[in-house]
Amino acid sequence: MPPSLRTQNKRTSSQMRKQRTVIEFDESVQLPTTETGALGASEGYLPSVSNDSASEDMMGKRKGNDTTKTAATSNTTNKRKSKDDSVWNNSKKGRKHSSSGAPTPEDTSSRLIVNSDKQQAKKEDSEGLKMDKMVSACKTILECMGENPEREGLEKTPERWAKALLFLTHGYNLSCKEVTNGAVFEENHREMVVVRNIDIHSLCEHHMLPFSGKMHVGYIPNGRIIGLSKLARIAEVYARRLQVQERLTREIADAIEEAVAPLGVAVVIESSHFCMVMRGVQKVSADTVTSSVRGCFKGNSKTRTEFFSILNGGPKMC
Repeated sequence: MPPSLRTQNKRTSSQMRKQRTVIEFDESVQLPTTETGALGASEGYLPSVSNDSASEDMMGKRKGNDTTKTAATSNTTNKRKSKDDSVWNNSKKGRKHSSSGAPTPEDTSSRLIVNSDKQQAKKEDSEGLKMDKMVSACKTILECMGENPEREGLEKTPERWAKALLFLTHGYNLSCKEVTNGAVFEENHREMVVVRNIDIHSLCEHHMLPFSGKMHVGYIPNGRIIGLSKLARIAEVYARRLQVQERLTREIADAIEEAVAPLGVAVVIESSHFCMVMRGVQKVSADTVTSSVRGCFKGNSKTRTEFFSILNGGPKMC
């Protein structure tokens, strides 16, 4: 075959392979077109990526965006947490906290002081409201008696009366545990202890008139003794209420028994009641005597006799 024909055949074969490649590429990818038709390999057009490669690029971009958003969210959360910690550590009250985040003793003390102040304010408001009611009630009573509560001598009487009545009944706000204040001591003494002639004042609950007199207390310790002044304070807790003498005597005996747990306790009260002196039968010289005994004073007549003998000025104890 002549050389010219061989060269022509080679060119024809080469062009057919290129066309075949372009046709196979057209079947898989839609190529952009021009006014003259599809761009062929003869003009040097070869796409840089396939459809699968484009999809992978898109997924990669999305993952990158998600990672960026997650990092931004994490940074925001950390900033908020840091801000919250800063606010907590630098609060208005200047509270300090330990490294574990728990309140320190100073912080707890501050909170207790605040709570105490709130309770005190609430108590003052309550007392103020109570005083207003009592003053108003006293003015009404004075008017019902035919008096003028606005006149000079009575102008401040309702307030004075309210304060006096609250003082006479302040036992409602006391407790035995509060007044004894832990003044109970270990002591190996098993002989009778007697305190005589303790002044006592109370209000009769029937007429709200006073009765007053003396109280005598005796007890036999059982390994523990109580401060002597605490016996008078226990009596004050129950006397400064609206009372009847019988119940008052019993309550004092029960309170001493509970505070000291003695082998026995005895309480005697002698008093004069103004509801019998100033009104009613008006018997000025009448006295009322009540007693209450517990433990060995109740079960042993000799012990009880010894106690009453001491009260009546009999033989002294050894």
